[in-house]
Amino acid sequence: MFDLDRFVEDCKQAVAEDPTHRLVKGLVERAVSDPNGLMQSIGAPEKAGVNKLYHAPDLTILNLVWGKHMTVMPHNHQMWAVIGIYSGRENNIFWRKLPADAKTDIEAAGAKSLGVSEVAPLGADIIHSVTNPLDRLTGAIHVYGGDFFGAHRSEWDPEILTEKPYDVAKNIGMFDAANRT
Repeated sequence: MFDLDRFVEDCKQAVAEDPTHRLVKGLVERAVSDPNGLMQSIGAPEKAGVNKLYHAPDLTILNLVWGKHMTVMPHNHQMWAVIGIYSGRENNIFWRKLPADAKTDIEAAGAKSLGVSEVAPLGADIIHSVTNPLDRLTGAIHVYGGDFFGAHRSEWDPEILTEKPYDVAKNIGMFDAANRT
């Protein structure tokens, strides 16, 4: 069965040994390989939210629960991330920056859909948008190689694809709004 305290300690040790995502990826794979055991420990998703499991300058671990049909606009993290799904589905569209003279700042460059027990690492320079395509909540463990809440990063307007500073409060508010629909 999943042990949250052990998982946090293992992630801290992994980052101390190797500041890349490589060791953490294996830990997340193991965690989501038993989704029922994980949910017995942290609880099944009950409402959309960004739930802190651990937060420090070099490591952030979240239990992220996407609302039904929830979409978050393109954004970056400015740090590596490892995403592991334990319930539902998370669809990612990956974006790339365009030259300054282009009509938009970014364009779609690929996609990846993650289901239960699937894991994906994201590099520090990745821009992605996320959608929960389901009519139910999606639960995911997200591990970041830095301070997710304090990093200076960007988001892109989902319609005109122009870059602006990332607004943590607005984005967390989107999870609260998803609970009201």
